[in-house]
Amino acid sequence: MHHQTVNTDINHDLAITPIQTGFQQPGRPCFGAWLSYGLGTENENLPGFVVMISNGKESDQPLYTRLWSSGFLPSEYQGVQFRGADDPVLYLSNPPGVSATGRRRLLDGLARLNERHHEAFGDPEILTRIAQYEMAFRMQTSVPDLVDTAGEPESVLDNYGPDVRKPGSFARNCLLARRMAERGVRFIQLYHRGWDQHGNLPRRIREQCQDTDQPSAALIKDLKRLGLLDDTLVIWGGEFGRTVYCQGKIEPDNYGRDHHGRCYTVWLAGGGVKPGLTYGETDDYGYNIVEDPVHIHDLNATLLHCLGINHERLTYRFQGRDFRLTDIHGHVVKSLLA
Repeated sequence: MHHQTVNTDINHDLAITPIQTGFQQPGRPCFGAWLSYGLGTENENLPGFVVMISNGKESDQPLYTRLWSSGFLPSEYQGVQFRGADDPVLYLSNPPGVSATGRRRLLDGLARLNERHHEAFGDPEILTRIAQYEMAFRMQTSVPDLVDTAGEPESVLDNYGPDVRKPGSFARNCLLARRMAERGVRFIQLYHRGWDQHGNLPRRIREQCQDTDQPSAALIKDLKRLGLLDDTLVIWGGEFGRTVYCQGKIEPDNYGRDHHGRCYTVWLAGGGVKPGLTYGETDDYGYNIVEDPVHIHDLNATLLHCLGINHERLTYRFQGRDFRLTDIHGHVVKSLLA
């Protein structure tokens, strides 16, 4: 299902921040953090919110860790970034001379000290640190199992394309996302950098699509094959659209397109959304939405509804008032629902 989305900004930071957090200024919790806070986790041995980043051949778009931050929510709900390498989390293996039993005793002793510290000061972040130490200990077993794809059938790997065997690629991250969904990781976010094609668009957009199209389709097919698509919501979109007219000197292989926040497309699959639907329409110039606009607050309200959450009730009290992902806005777009 595709729909036309409207954002209010056309520069990267001012656009991607509300896409991730529902608010233009930094400091608010991101979507994944709100979801972790609202729904918890189904797998105690892996983080409830995982972030993976891949790069296009020309990746000049900055990404900030605050985009997957928990903001004013407790930090246990922030996204955990996995590295684009064979070892996605550093230092999971015990150093020489340290056994699993010894590590367990060390963490038990540290937890007792931290609990006494919490009794004295009452800082909730101390409890978060205890929980994170415990999570790291459990990840020593769960992460190696997660990234070991040797048991995946060749036919499945082939669906994702040749890059699936390359750690850090978008294709590889799509496969790992499916394996995380299987294991009950609540929210998985993939970033692919390099879409800012102000120049060399004919070559660069082909490269970006080659990176992403086949793996994205394979992920959906794979989720469906395993019976996971009905309760897994796939969201695919960017920070804003691009103009339909050219930017720069028009030559056969050297022109670009500028930022355009008035209208662009987001597509959704699975998880309670209506399949085969195109919702919203632009004018003849692709410049304004003329039918059924979906604001980012409406989109977030609808996504939360698909995930079983009333967006008006998912709140957190901070600095004297209740905050929520959609702030004081947002309407569920019922026409998008299956």
